[in-house]
Amino acid sequence: MGHPYTIREIARQAGLSEATVDRVLNSRGGVRESTVLEVHQAIKDLDRQRAQVRIGGRTFMIDIVMQTPRRFSSAVRDALEAELPSLHPAVVRSRFHFRETAPVPELVKDLDKIAKRGSQGVILKAPDVPEVTAAVGRLTAAGIPVVTLVTDLPSSPRAAYVGIDNRAAGATAAYLIRQWLGERPGHVLVTISRGSFRGEEEREMGFRGAMRTARPARPLVEVTDSDGLDATQRDLVLEALERDPEINAVYSIGGGNTATIDAFDALGREVLAFVAHDLDHDNTRLLGEGRLSAVLHHDLRQDMRRACQTIMRAHKALPDEGPFLPSAIQVVTPYNMPPGLGAAPPGVAGEK
Repeated sequence: MGHPYTIREIARQAGLSEATVDRVLNSRGGVRESTVLEVHQAIKDLDRQRAQVRIGGRTFMIDIVMQTPRRFSSAVRDALEAELPSLHPAVVRSRFHFRETAPVPELVKDLDKIAKRGSQGVILKAPDVPEVTAAVGRLTAAGIPVVTLVTDLPSSPRAAYVGIDNRAAGATAAYLIRQWLGERPGHVLVTISRGSFRGEEEREMGFRGAMRTARPARPLVEVTDSDGLDATQRDLVLEALERDPEINAVYSIGGGNTATIDAFDALGREVLAFVAHDLDHDNTRLLGEGRLSAVLHHDLRQDMRRACQTIMRAHKALPDEGPFLPSAIQVVTPYNMPPGLGAAPPGVAGEK
């Protein structure tokens, strides 16, 4: 395995002992296959971050722990690594712990492992449940600041929350859908990946509140517990559409939008308005094809930069600036997508 890194660098990146890394690199056996994969992944991570590895300055090892579909974790990884050069002269190294689905004990195990082995900080996207809150408390007690990303743990001792005002985002989605539907009849499908995520709960509350104020008689139909994965989302949406023939609009809080559109197509049903979140790969494609009406987007690179700077401030490496405002919510349509992501298609969902 050719690479320019020392065993100590790889061991730190992987969170393993130097002896274990040495056994893997020299094929001495006696190591679990999962551990071998961790060493390989650590070397790949170092390759991507190589531009910073040997730059002078204080080094911060940050762990990013997320329960989220791969499409979003990939977007977070790309955003963080794109921002690394902007953090000079500090050197930020990152370890990634991504799960699409996981029992809460497994997620807590990951956090406790980080607390035991050490880290300069954790960026966390996790359900708001007591077990996770307690694990954040243990990290904080160990001197490891935690920044929550896109979904908060407000009762935990986390250092800060970074992301949009989710309640305002839900109200914005309601405003858009009301404009597209107007006085036309129909029910709105609201899709949620899992109710234990505080950010999704707040989006739903904002959406329901704004819809109730303007159109209290329009029914909302909820689909939840898909984890935002296409494999589970399609069946749940199909069941909802078959039960309710009046559904003709969607507010997607938790993703799985390709599967949602497939379900409408399978039944020959039309979508008059479809509002989603985040310009990940799937949503960028769907927006460009005119299958989404709008995407509520925020600058993920800015969020990752803020998260890293918050961790640096916790270590007194940067001066305090006080609490910062939530990330700006951008309403992106096929006609104002960021450069390089796509052009406007000839027909757009919501144009009826």
